[in-house]
Amino acid sequence: MNPILYLHGFASSPNSRKAVVFQERFAARGLTLLVPDLAEGGFRNLTITGQLEIIERAAQGRPVSIIGSSMGGYLAALYAARHAEVEKTVLLAPAFGFGRLWSDKLGAEAVENWRGTGVIQTMNYAEGGMAELGWQLMEDALRYEDEPALMQPCLIYHGVHDDVVPVGVSRTFVRTRTCAELREVDSDHELANVVDEIFDGIVLFLGL
Repeated sequence: MNPILYLHGFASSPNSRKAVVFQERFAARGLTLLVPDLAEGGFRNLTITGQLEIIERAAQGRPVSIIGSSMGGYLAALYAARHAEVEKTVLLAPAFGFGRLWSDKLGAEAVENWRGTGVIQTMNYAEGGMAELGWQLMEDALRYEDEPALMQPCLIYHGVHDDVVPVGVSRTFVRTRTCAELREVDSDHELANVVDEIFDGIVLFLGL
């Protein structure tokens, strides 16, 4: 069985609820789910490029399937578009166009303040409090395409009540990609109430 990676979301960690639940359920099937820490270089120093390098080290050039949540979903798509050895992707409320989405949410004044000071205070759920985040994340994120041109089979789950990454982001993505299937679910960004449904779908999609 080729490796399966799970990519946690922004300001999250390998100890996130979905990561832990999925690891336990994969283990019950005798399978290992690899969950790299995408903030291993420090939350303040986070970049898209740095996270892609962490994924590359975890994959080790092997054929892999990737499950990604929120920002991790966007990273999974970016990585798959650049690595033909990726076999399949499962994206959970993927934050396509992360830099643009966050810029729009913050507003022009807050973005300019962040640029000017070099840091912004934001919630780091992995540490349970507010933390500094450097401007380099936004600067780096805006260099990447909003919608990665992945060609591999792709299954997307997105909550219709998501107020962090609107479901329309995934609807737009799948319109021009025959390789991608969108399953809209009665949930919000966390998808906590549909974890069982999602796991069952992952098992079938990955042929486990």
